[in-house]
Amino acid sequence: MISYLKTSLLLLFVTAFLFACEGSYDSLVEDQLEENPAPEPISGDAGSADFSNYVAIGNSLTAGYMDGALYNMGQQYSLAALLHQQMQYAGAPDNFNQPDINSERGFNTSVQQPQNGTILGRFKLDTSIPGPSPTVGGDEIQPYGGNTSELNNFGVPGIVVDQLLIADTGNPQTQAFNPFYARFASAPGSSTILDDVIATQPSFFTLWIGNNDVLGYAVSGASNDNLLTDTGPFTNQFSTVISQLEDTGTKGVVADIPPLLGVPYFQAISYDAIPLDEETANQLNAGYTDYNNGVNQAEQGGIISEDEAERRQIEFTAGDNAFVIIDESLTDVPNLPKYRQAEPTDLFTLPLGSILGENLGNGAYGLQDQVTDQYVLIPQEQQKIETTRNQFNQIIANTIAGNDDIVLYNTNNSDGAFADLFGIDGELGIRVQGTLLQPDFSPNGVFSTDGIHPNARGNAILANEFIEVIEEAFGASIPEVDVLNLPSVQLCREENSVCLSKQQQKAVSENITFGISAK
Repeated sequence: MISYLKTSLLLLFVTAFLFACEGSYDSLVEDQLEENPAPEPISGDAGSADFSNYVAIGNSLTAGYMDGALYNMGQQYSLAALLHQQMQYAGAPDNFNQPDINSERGFNTSVQQPQNGTILGRFKLDTSIPGPSPTVGGDEIQPYGGNTSELNNFGVPGIVVDQLLIADTGNPQTQAFNPFYARFASAPGSSTILDDVIATQPSFFTLWIGNNDVLGYAVSGASNDNLLTDTGPFTNQFSTVISQLEDTGTKGVVADIPPLLGVPYFQAISYDAIPLDEETANQLNAGYTDYNNGVNQAEQGGIISEDEAERRQIEFTAGDNAFVIIDESLTDVPNLPKYRQAEPTDLFTLPLGSILGENLGNGAYGLQDQVTDQYVLIPQEQQKIETTRNQFNQIIANTIAGNDDIVLYNTNNSDGAFADLFGIDGELGIRVQGTLLQPDFSPNGVFSTDGIHPNARGNAILANEFIEVIEEAFGASIPEVDVLNLPSVQLCREENSVCLSKQQQKAVSENITFGISAK
């Protein structure tokens, strides 16, 4: 009986204590909620748009290609995937089907793959070079194993406008063949990308195409005219794409071509990138004596002007020096090569960085061995690229003009992300929540290590630009992507991945060059 009484008293005490604690706990919770109210649930509204079957059409910028390859993390943070993620707040379903590549490092299409069985994957940033270095242990491009009829992302790296419309894009026997489309084509060699898109009956689309119609020419150093689409075919091809999309009755956003020459692929290499000591500079000057004398004789003979003669003089000094290039726009002079030193108005492609100053058999490249056309964009070539890009953009704008269901994302707006990023507002870089992000592939940059494609943060910035256009055009309300919550570039030392140094690159293959495949 005493034991029972003690037990009963103990239970009563514990019960009273727990009620008292519960009351105190509830009071504390209420106090905390008053001081720190719970955030309102994030919501959105599709407005007059319908995101129930959003489909993305385009090239590498849509596919999630970055760091020179299509790989898992790149697809995870693709522009299309990020857009759909935010559209879910406005009625889009949970699932967004991409043709998953199922490869951690992908297949690097920006380098010439070695012939010894080694597969080079995505670039990472190697701070010891410093610069991008391919990872070892990539994977061949394999067929997509999912249901191709349920896809939402039809971004295909490397394609031009015409390749949306032709079956040859999936046919390995043709020049137009693209393995990234063939791997998920509904009928490789017979189907077209646009037909596959329309077969999904999209309720909303984004279309970003046309970049490669001029970019391929630019990355070749303007040395291959076949990579530059003529305005006539571009007009017909783009009009056909829009006409077929209009016939579906769906709504969407079309993006034009941004200022391509501002990307780090054309900005990373400085014209005065070679440091020399005084002794080496004097030796080089001695080696160019005959050339400089020939320039002087051409001026005295009235063949070239005084200004051109001054431009063509080669002179090195101790310190940072402009390297020597071949400029085909210079005046033809018998027995006198078209050499001059690089100037601040010239642009250089990123692949030059891996060989500049190296002895390729004729002396140091850029010094005794002059830099050739495929690595250089002289001002005249830059003007041709910009003129063509502007013509294409006018064609894009004219083609969709007057259609209220298909609206334009003008990437060239003076107050847009590209203008901020490339310093048109006077400050190089773009500020996001007070943080300045740079137009490069540094850890604080928004480009991936191939120098052309955005990294995850860059894609998030672009997604927010698309969202702004969608909201304005269709009365939608869509929350923005949290840019700073996404990863930047990855370093070679991270995740124990194996990167090739410059010396290892030579050991694997004497022919590895960095570039961006146009096809």
